[in-house]
Amino acid sequence: MKKIIYSITPFTTIDYKDHLSCIVWFIHCNMQCQYCYNCNIVSAKSGQYMLEDLYSFLKKRVGLLDAVVLSGGEATIHNLLPICKEIKEFGFKIKLDTNGSNPKLLETLLKRNLLDFVSLDFKGTKEKFKDITKSSLYERFISSLKLLTNSSINYEVRTTLHRDLLDEKDINKMQKVLSENGYKKTFYIQNFLEEENFANLEQSSTKFDCSKLDKTLDISFRN
Repeated sequence: MKKIIYSITPFTTIDYKDHLSCIVWFIHCNMQCQYCYNCNIVSAKSGQYMLEDLYSFLKKRVGLLDAVVLSGGEATIHNLLPICKEIKEFGFKIKLDTNGSNPKLLETLLKRNLLDFVSLDFKGTKEKFKDITKSSLYERFISSLKLLTNSSINYEVRTTLHRDLLDEKDINKMQKVLSENGYKKTFYIQNFLEEENFANLEQSSTKFDCSKLDKTLDISFRN
């Protein structure tokens, strides 16, 4: 059996708001975002754990944890359907962190009520998406966004901001795209953290002017 789980964070109070959770970090990703500081997870040929190791871990956490966060890498490049079923059998809620590149799997998980919360990463404008992610998966992201806006699930959209990659005009364009596709919630902006990353990016000297942002959506900055 392949070890598709890079590591497991046994306890967190911040990744799924109001829930005591663990985080499952799946290896590999179908994007290579310039600012990604999980490049060791993305590039790993093998993880530390098999699925049976995860289930054994969760069995011991019943009654102690509320939820399991599926992250990576990109969790949806793996077959999450049986994994989510198994996690639900233990009685845990499931939060999925995703780049939205697998709308087909997302739709299946939503239809089967196997997800409780989704954090959808909006990597950049249509024009800049390929440069930032080294992928051509923008339209799949849009499909995933539409699935979520048409569902009853609790979810959020978030963007990592590096000022050399995205400026105020880009964030305004992204707000417009979200709004046009039915998104009415808070748009979360996460500031870039200077750690080892694919593009060797450092903190930008460019200042981000929040006064230039449209009021299309409620915007909240994190970290």
